[in-house]
Amino acid sequence: MKHLFALGLLIVAASAVQGQGQTPAPPTEPVGPYRASATKVNDLVHTKLDVRFDYAKRYLYGKEWVTLKPHGYATDSLRLDAKGMDIKSVALMNGEQQVPLKYTYSDQNNLRINLGKSMAPGTAYIIYIEYTAKPDELKVQGSAAISDAKGLYFINPDSSVAGKPVQIWTQGETEASSAWFPTIDRPNQKTTSEISMTVPSKYVTLSNGALVSQKPAGAGLRTDTWKMELPHAPYLFMMAVGDFKIHKETWRGKEVSYYLEPKYAPYAKQIFGNTPDMLEFFSTRLGVEFPWNKYAQIVVRDYVSGAMENTSATLHGDFVQMTDRELLDRQYSNESVIAHELFHQWFGDYVTAESWSNLTVNESMADFSEGLYAEHKYGADEADAHNYRNLNNYLRSGRSASKDLVRFHYADKEDMFDLVSYQKGGAIVDMLRTYLGDDVFFAGLQKYLKDNALGNGEAHQMRLAMEAVSGQDLNWFYNQWYFSSGHPLVTIEYNWDAANKTQAVTVKQTQPGRVFQLPFAIDYYVNGKPQRQRVMMTEATQTFTMPLASKPDLVNVDAEKTLVWMPTDKKSITEYAYQYAHAPLYLDRREALLAAVSEQKSNAAARKLLLSGLNDKFYLLRMVALERLDLEDKTVAKATAPAIRKLISNEKNSAVLASALLTLSKLKDKSDAKLFAKQFADSKSYAVQSAALSALATANPKQALALAKPLESSEQASLKQAVTEVYGKAGGPAEWTYILTKYDAADPQAKFGMLEGIVAMMPRLQDPAAFTAGVDRIKDIAIKYKAQGAAEPMIGILKDVTKGKTGPNVSMQQPIIDKAIAEIQQAK
Repeated sequence: MKHLFALGLLIVAASAVQGQGQTPAPPTEPVGPYRASATKVNDLVHTKLDVRFDYAKRYLYGKEWVTLKPHGYATDSLRLDAKGMDIKSVALMNGEQQVPLKYTYSDQNNLRINLGKSMAPGTAYIIYIEYTAKPDELKVQGSAAISDAKGLYFINPDSSVAGKPVQIWTQGETEASSAWFPTIDRPNQKTTSEISMTVPSKYVTLSNGALVSQKPAGAGLRTDTWKMELPHAPYLFMMAVGDFKIHKETWRGKEVSYYLEPKYAPYAKQIFGNTPDMLEFFSTRLGVEFPWNKYAQIVVRDYVSGAMENTSATLHGDFVQMTDRELLDRQYSNESVIAHELFHQWFGDYVTAESWSNLTVNESMADFSEGLYAEHKYGADEADAHNYRNLNNYLRSGRSASKDLVRFHYADKEDMFDLVSYQKGGAIVDMLRTYLGDDVFFAGLQKYLKDNALGNGEAHQMRLAMEAVSGQDLNWFYNQWYFSSGHPLVTIEYNWDAANKTQAVTVKQTQPGRVFQLPFAIDYYVNGKPQRQRVMMTEATQTFTMPLASKPDLVNVDAEKTLVWMPTDKKSITEYAYQYAHAPLYLDRREALLAAVSEQKSNAAARKLLLSGLNDKFYLLRMVALERLDLEDKTVAKATAPAIRKLISNEKNSAVLASALLTLSKLKDKSDAKLFAKQFADSKSYAVQSAALSALATANPKQALALAKPLESSEQASLKQAVTEVYGKAGGPAEWTYILTKYDAADPQAKFGMLEGIVAMMPRLQDPAAFTAGVDRIKDIAIKYKAQGAAEPMIGILKDVTKGKTGPNVSMQQPIIDKAIAEIQQAK
């Protein structure tokens, strides 16, 4: 699963308040009881379902034939997970004959069946169950990653929302498949499947495996049957029903298909077109061909997470669904979810985590794959930028540092879906790849997949596979990174011994608690050429030395830039400028640009370095330089404004161009209004249009308001945000209603984007009720996402509304702000 935390952007905001990172929290006592892998009394073998839907009641009427075998001991009973169902009948199949069985179902969660006789281990038997699933009547709770857990979802079933499609889809992870069919809903169970769906004949269906038949089923109805002939876990079962257009391709003779709403069907190839290349790349790199008989991807409305790797049939939230104009602004972070879910078809579906404690062998691997594919398709800079962004989200979350990657104690299984299992885990996998080298690392992945094919895996089995191919004992690595928590904080210092022509590098770990064992490379640059030294740090403070022909121009510690740590490096701007020009990696250049930020006002070399960044070959580094220019300083503005205007005239990347427009707008130069208006009129990119409109509000507010008014009816996300920003900067009470209306209707990510418009207008509001409405919305975000670090940045935003201001507005506003801050601080 790829979950899209609404708090992702909040963490970025939090960094402005909290600094570049958090000190790792010391290990804590286990949270929650020990979570053992589920004991196997009976094994699932085959699951056959025949279902139809009641759209009015939002019910599923089901018939099930489930084949099982006792696992290790004879048994006369069977327990199945079945959440909130009406159980009509339970029987043991004797050929075609149904022999009724006694059962209990008092808690509406566990269906306990008396088999009527003792079944020997390995003896197959078939249970028939007729039932009604009522997902909308379930009282279940989701998590930060998966916002709901009722398993089966009816979307706009009565067509009451105009323009919204009618859909049915399922979501099984973690244990919600048992909300729509009785099963042993545990990840260490695997079963083949056959699912027959009777649906309105105007709709198409999708499920696991192959579509083996389509038959008329009465007036206006059709029954589709899908078969999966290889075993997979119950949480990976899926169904989808709706008005979808299907685009089909083939890869190595297997069908590859994309299911989209008709409006977006013309863009299927642009949205999902790299899928065959991903299939080829992953199959080749892993040495294990994509294991299933087809691969489909479907996009649905109102999805409860980001995307889900159902076996052979991934389900995506509608954030991936775009028009041709929206695709002009698409970043890899959007496409990466396609790689993530596809990699799960190996790591998660083919070999499945034995328990949620070992979720890392699913999710850490899928997060790792995002950078792996970016490297293949778009180059090292894109991969490194993507990996760094993921890791940095973890590093900025102090509370995550106290959690082990493999966690045998947790309060709820949903708690495993967090920044540790995903972002930190993905970075740890990448670090292991660097340590072992590509040949050995990928041979290890291949061995893990082949040894555990169609079964289950744990981190221990991953370790054993890596040890087998490398010949190394890797307990130290897995104990440190998988079965322990935290990460190193280090300081790095340098000393050149001119007499002995020796360079010394002292690395000191400053985090509380244990010392980490750290393998890394140090590059020493002499006369423009690097000499690499590989070292292993095993002590809290350690000095490494290197004899050199002359004093190096640069010493680059962690030269491969894959360590999970937080370094404080003591280099001069001259050294950073050299690093930017000579060290090859994205993070080398980014680190140098950031070092120049704090000295740009007083140091010409720092300003020159930032100017170099405006022309970096990689678009994200051009944005890093742009967004950190301090244009309020006259010296910086004079040195960089001409370069920004030149960049705007030549830039092809829409994200960089949008960033340049917003950066230039900080000058509030009326003479730039013509430039902003031209970009608004000429560009087909929504990102550029939106940025140009927001920028115009600083140079010519009246003109920006006039251009914004006709856009009020637009539902395009970036344009809505731009209109709210313009109204926030230049509008009045009449526009306040629009801002609040659009904000309230937006999803969490879009809400965060619209905060700027709300905050910009609030100081001008004279009506206490209107002002309170704005404060309440900021307060609600702070409280809802307090656990994810939103409280402090939101409190900072509230304080800034009246900071440094006086007058009657402030007298009215300050008590409202103080009350909201107190409520945020008191909230749990």
